[in-house]
Amino acid sequence: MEILEANKIKQQDKKYNLHSWSAQGNLNPIVIEKAEGIYFWDSDGKKYFDMSSQLVNLNVGHGNKKIIQAIKQQAEKMAYMGPGYAVDVRSKLAAKVIDKAPGNMAKVFFTLSGAESNENAIKMAKMVTGRNKVFSRYRSYHGASYGAANLSGEPRRYTCEPGIPGFVKFFDPYIYREGIEFKSEEAASKYYVDKLREQIIYEGAESVAAIFIETITGSNGVIIPPKGYLQGLRKICDDYGIMLVCDEVMTGWGRTGEWFGCNNWNLEPDMITFAKGITCGYVPLGGVIVNEKIAKYFDDNVLYCGLTYNAHPLSCAAGCATLEVYDDENLIDNCKAMGKVLGKELEKLKGKHASVGDVRYIGLFSAVELVKDKATKEAIVPYGKDPDKIMGKIVGALKDKGFSTYSHENCIIVAPPLIIKEEELKEALVMLDEVLSYVDEELI
Repeated sequence: MEILEANKIKQQDKKYNLHSWSAQGNLNPIVIEKAEGIYFWDSDGKKYFDMSSQLVNLNVGHGNKKIIQAIKQQAEKMAYMGPGYAVDVRSKLAAKVIDKAPGNMAKVFFTLSGAESNENAIKMAKMVTGRNKVFSRYRSYHGASYGAANLSGEPRRYTCEPGIPGFVKFFDPYIYREGIEFKSEEAASKYYVDKLREQIIYEGAESVAAIFIETITGSNGVIIPPKGYLQGLRKICDDYGIMLVCDEVMTGWGRTGEWFGCNNWNLEPDMITFAKGITCGYVPLGGVIVNEKIAKYFDDNVLYCGLTYNAHPLSCAAGCATLEVYDDENLIDNCKAMGKVLGKELEKLKGKHASVGDVRYIGLFSAVELVKDKATKEAIVPYGKDPDKIMGKIVGALKDKGFSTYSHENCIIVAPPLIIKEEELKEALVMLDEVLSYVDEELI
């Protein structure tokens, strides 16, 4: 791309676009010219490894011809039809989704994003139970719309406060940072589940409609539940008639080496919310999958949920093609295999670098937690402080190497497309290794 053209694109972007989660004045967005597979290139021709799958959504990588062709064909046939009509790709995708979901799931309500999925799941839980309180975790992110932001627990919810009445927060099992030495994962699970049960009793269990969790806490550190924890939540919900809702916006569609994250623990939630990997960003799509009980409830009761672009034909066509790509290219199996490679390499980095306090990984979903001191586990950026000065430098150094990802608090996310090959993964992790050496020497 010519320098003058690239500069024009950047100047127009800065003049007319508002970028999310950023003060606008100092932004210097990279101009991207093309993308293919696990790579993308900027206007200077520099190649980047997409090691976060953009926003942990581009599972099949850039430029998949099958998905692109499906969108083209659907646009020529019927670009839009209102959600009240039956359309072939809507029916086909809904059936495919239920086929891939846990065995207790019965129907799906399509949306356009993860936030919209969670918004509608909140409403469904309240409608079905007749209750008003919703529990979710502090270390969570469920979206930036008003209801989803109230569901979220991390600081990005603050702009939506004072919040909606009835949203209650609890802590998830972040064992690495817990001030208790547990004898086992099961002991840790019992502690956290017992505390949650006590909290629910004090809130009035009969008033609680749902417990929302990210099956695996995502951008807030890829916190993997210890053994027995999810089963403990399921038991609480069964005991008190509470809906268990798993936010699988990031972990759904193969990211953990299973179709859904909850499959790793044989968990059957009452609802699953999803987005991201269903179309991998080629067009927007999300949804809420509900179990048989909820589906039957709405046979006789009005579903007070609606969206102009619910089950948009272009999105459904892309979704059908995307799920076929997962099967045709054996991406679930590849994720499992590459996840083992990723785990071994991350453990090596943990042993080598003074700045790496912990690494957490499942499938191709991982986080590297950075510390000033391994013994005290002091975070490289204290909680609640602006991470841009330190973490921004680290992410910038990675990007300079050609390793594109993002950070949150004191964690670097590593979640490449599920199509990645072993040699590509190892090549990218050499860049991470080099930057971590810089962190060891200069930033701690």
